[in-house]
Amino acid sequence: MNLRRFIPDRFTNLLILAVLIATVLPVQGQSAVAMSWVTNLAIALLFFLHGSRLSREAIIKGASHWRLHTAIFSTTFIFFPIMGVVLGPVLRPFITPELYLGVLYLCILPATVQSAIAFTSIARGNVAAAVCSASASSIIGIFLTPLLVAFLLAEYSSQIPEFNLAAIGKIVMQIFVPFVVGHLLRPWLGGWIIRNASLLRWVDQGTILLVVYAAFSQAVSEGLWQQTPLYALISVTVISCIMLAIVLAFTHYLGKWVGFSREDQITLVFGGSKKSLASGLPMAQVIFAGQAIGAIVLPLIIFHQIQLMVCAVLANRYAKQSEES
Repeated sequence: MNLRRFIPDRFTNLLILAVLIATVLPVQGQSAVAMSWVTNLAIALLFFLHGSRLSREAIIKGASHWRLHTAIFSTTFIFFPIMGVVLGPVLRPFITPELYLGVLYLCILPATVQSAIAFTSIARGNVAAAVCSASASSIIGIFLTPLLVAFLLAEYSSQIPEFNLAAIGKIVMQIFVPFVVGHLLRPWLGGWIIRNASLLRWVDQGTILLVVYAAFSQAVSEGLWQQTPLYALISVTVISCIMLAIVLAFTHYLGKWVGFSREDQITLVFGGSKKSLASGLPMAQVIFAGQAIGAIVLPLIIFHQIQLMVCAVLANRYAKQSEES
């Protein structure tokens, strides 16, 4: 086994660095206000670019696999949340209330786009269906995640904002409208996006780093590390491993039970087990506006790295099995 796959990549190291800088030099006062404006603009740009990348041809090609998409969406938006709630009595004695809220928030997020498609491709799965499912998950998640926050997480924390028309409007204006505008402009931007894929990747990662720095700056100023013991951080890491193992096993056996082809089984495993850091962090900034979200997004950051490392190994194992068969 190639142990280098378990070494954090450059982006993960930058995430850790952003947390460390926020711990030592948190942004405060008027600088924090300016950072908030910059972060909001970056989030709008991020979803604008996500919309401009969405290919209608890929959606049409993959949309016919409705049974597969139903299985993936059910895992993402039903099985994951139920798992988070059911494991609550076991988890809460080992982590702080804020971290458990973060675990629940992780469970109601949409799936990733880039990594789900990439791992499906490596593993020789149904790439067209993966593109369709991951893209649709991102769009549905823009609306469904805030609804699940309002109706599921409010029971566990008084920090949840009231879900009203103003909150819906803010989410629509900051996330969905840029997404739709970007997609409508795809005929004119598509070629430029393809030619500048590496540059746009930096926009993705830069936005996430900004959100992480701003979130942890506020959290550190309000005593995040004093209120979060080391054993709780270790527990979140262990919990993330357990949750990923459960959902990987669930998607594996669900694909076999439903009778999917090998390619569709692979797509279900990688499409259903992912949670999106790229969507989760910006949405947390919008949904929990004005609150310290450092502890809420910490489980997502930890889970993100674990899912990448484990699924990289799993994808190569699937590929090897395909070559041998």
